[in-house]
Amino acid sequence: MNVALVRPDDKEEGLEAAAGALRRAAGISSPYVLVAADPLAAVAAEWEAMWQVGAEPRGADAFELRAGEALSAWRANRFELPDYYLVVAEEAARDESHPDFYLGPLRSVRPHRVAAVAAAEPAERAAAVLSALGSLRHGRWWPSLEEVVTTARGFYPGALAESPVAIATELR
Repeated sequence: MNVALVRPDDKEEGLEAAAGALRRAAGISSPYVLVAADPLAAVAAEWEAMWQVGAEPRGADAFELRAGEALSAWRANRFELPDYYLVVAEEAARDESHPDFYLGPLRSVRPHRVAAVAAAEPAERAAAVLSALGSLRHGRWWPSLEEVVTTARGFYPGALAESPVAIATELR
């Protein structure tokens, strides 16, 4: 009863569908609103594709194109980042060798704003999501999307999951 789910409109695709779903979610008064769309999905996919071992080598051109599109939409106030990112995947899909935009560069800029849930079975997954929702920690709000993209540009999969800024802040 405390969780509402917002799916993207079938008439829209990609960034526009995610932006529309986030706008609709903003008007819901439920304590938790899960949005099954992400305005950074194309950025994440291209970032991860740059690091795929064994695939045809890819440069950063596609990542930069998608990042530019997302930045333009964000600057035009077509979307804001959600309060939290809840990454849901099968346990086998999340290992150290798989580059993950959400658990890598995005989590490094705000560790408390990205939570991961790993469960194979639908019932386990639903229980894990509810548990994760109840244990979300407070933390600073997202930095600008420019900072997120800059972090992604310099983030190497397998590196520490903390940004240089976060590490410097903790050392003070």
